[in-house]
Amino acid sequence: MVTQNNKEECRPWGYYKVLADTDTYKVKEIAVSPHKRLSLQRHQRRSEHWYILNGRAEITLDDRTMVLVPGQSVDIPEGALHRIANPGSENVCFIEVQTGDYFGEDDIERLEDDFGRG
Repeated sequence: MVTQNNKEECRPWGYYKVLADTDTYKVKEIAVSPHKRLSLQRHQRRSEHWYILNGRAEITLDDRTMVLVPGQSVDIPEGALHRIANPGSENVCFIEVQTGDYFGEDDIERLEDDFGRG
């Protein structure tokens, strides 16, 4: 059963909205504010697919860095170090599709964080 919750969850780097939440996948719309970035993180119980809708995104995936623009995407395997950054002057918006067996926020292991979160 899909649960809908389009309430924005504000974060220091921008916001996200949960578009779908099921036992086997979760879908979010995420916006990263100009000159902000998410923590360098990994997940043990889910993989992610990011599809860029707007802006120019700098992606860190393990030891690689890449730039994605609207219409491009990247797969983040379970356990991979990853981060998205917005070096530009407009929001970076993307769709994140999570697959796995658990989607809780406590499956985020942060290795670096600009906002002091552990």
